[in-house]
Amino acid sequence: MTTTLSRLAYGPTALAVRFFLEMASLVAFGFWAWHVAPEAFRWIAALALPIAVGVAWGVFAVPGDPSRSGRAPVATPGPVRLLLELLVFFGSAVALAGSNQHKVAIAYAIVLVLYHVAAYARIRWLLTKR
Repeated sequence: MTTTLSRLAYGPTALAVRFFLEMASLVAFGFWAWHVAPEAFRWIAALALPIAVGVAWGVFAVPGDPSRSGRAPVATPGPVRLLLELLVFFGSAVALAGSNQHKVAIAYAIVLVLYHVAAYARIRWLLTKR
C-alpha cells in the first residue's frame, strides 16, 4: 500500500470522516424507523434499529483492521465485512430516501461514493482478507 493511499484510507481525517458517516448512518436508520413504525412503537423502533445496526457493525470485524482497534469479537472475512459496510452505509441513504428526504439521501450517497473512492486502499485490503 502506498503512503498516499494509506493516508487516504487510514489517516486521521479519513477516520474522522468515516466516524461521521457511521454516526450519520445510525441516525438515518433511526429517522427512517420513526417514520415507518406504527405510532405506538415509534420510540422503540427509532432506538432499536440503530442499536441493532451498531451492534452488528461493532461485532462483525476483520481481525487486525487498521481502521478499528484490531479486535474482532466475531472474526469476519474481509469481503463479508465490506458487504456489511456497504449495506449499512448505502442502506442508510436508501432509508433517508424512504423517509422522503430525497435531497439529503442523494447528497449523502454522493459523500459515501467519494469516501469509498478515497478509501480504495481499505477496500482492496478487505477484499484480500479471508
